[in-house]
Amino acid sequence: MHRVVTAALCLGIVTGGAMYWSGVAASSTPAGGAIQVWGTPASNGGGSVLVTGAVADSGKSTHANSSGSPSKKGTYTLLELKKGTILVNSTQLNRDENNASPTASTFNMTTCSGYFPVTAPVPVVKGTKAYKGISGSVSVTLTFAVVIPLQKGKCNLSNSGPNPSAQYGSIAGTGTVSFSG
Repeated sequence: MHRVVTAALCLGIVTGGAMYWSGVAASSTPAGGAIQVWGTPASNGGGSVLVTGAVADSGKSTHANSSGSPSKKGTYTLLELKKGTILVNSTQLNRDENNASPTASTFNMTTCSGYFPVTAPVPVVKGTKAYKGISGSVSVTLTFAVVIPLQKGKCNLSNSGPNPSAQYGSIAGTGTVSFSG
């Protein structure tokens, strides 16, 4: 795989930056199709986001209301990408995340460490600029891993317990989008 990427990069340099893989030229107008969403959550509710597949872009995410305006208490997510914005309805994902609880298969009470995966459908509501007319849905999985300090040799998972001594979060999703008019 490394050789394929290196060859493609060299081809891009030799042809003046035009990238071709399998005879298909890169396009600035999305045609719709399968997408993948990758992200890293941030403590303020935003984070970084990368979209691959039929849409190729990157930027940041922020909480928003249903009209797409940034809002700290918003249940939607606004993807602020380089070529435009995409508004997604993350209400169910947020609700499922807030109701997630550790299970014996994902959390070790002896070491007080584990992970919490949450998966839900996230409808694509609308977009601006290059993403005007976008719609579709993405199945998104949030994964959080934590190590919580033991208190007197026991694991305290209550809200009044200690903050994690280490934590990690990731966002990954796959879905399909289309563009109208």
